[in-house]
Amino acid sequence: MQRTLVIMVKEPRPGRVKTRLGRDIGMVGAAWWFRHQTRALIRKLRDPRWQIVLAVSPDAEGLASRIWPVDLPRVPQGPGDLGDRMGRMLRGMPKGPVCLVGADIPGISRAHIARAFGALGRYRMVFGPAPDGGYWLVGAQRYSALPAGLFRDVRWSTKHALADTLASIPNCRVTLLDQLRDVDTVADLKP
Repeated sequence: MQRTLVIMVKEPRPGRVKTRLGRDIGMVGAAWWFRHQTRALIRKLRDPRWQIVLAVSPDAEGLASRIWPVDLPRVPQGPGDLGDRMGRMLRGMPKGPVCLVGADIPGISRAHIARAFGALGRYRMVFGPAPDGGYWLVGAQRYSALPAGLFRDVRWSTKHALADTLASIPNCRVTLLDQLRDVDTVADLKP
């Protein structure tokens, strides 16, 4: 059984990543933070228990980027909103449990990822909630099709994102993991 961990990454260019953080510390500083955070996260999450795949954006630039480790497979995120892109990543991975995380979660550890994969042995989907109403991880069993309405009518980047996502998959066995903070503003950088 192959476990796949997909890390969603963007090419760290000023004005293209972490723009809300950039309004607080400058776009160059936000891009610098994201570049170093992503590299540290990839190093921290490498583990023989799962295969890491980088979901890159923008597509062509991300596939050719020298910033990310060359030994990790890359797939383009493609067009659409966050739900379109996450759904495409979950559907496109090999059969077996798949977890997807963003690259802007400093507190994530291998233990968090191992718990998520462990939960997918008992539940069809797993989510890691964030204090802002969103989530830092979504995981799914990939032995059959994903729930048909997954990510439909989700108000992304709002306090309703997790609740809307859960509402899009009624009657699906779901569990929640530890709450972790993602970084959107300078206030999120404080412990």
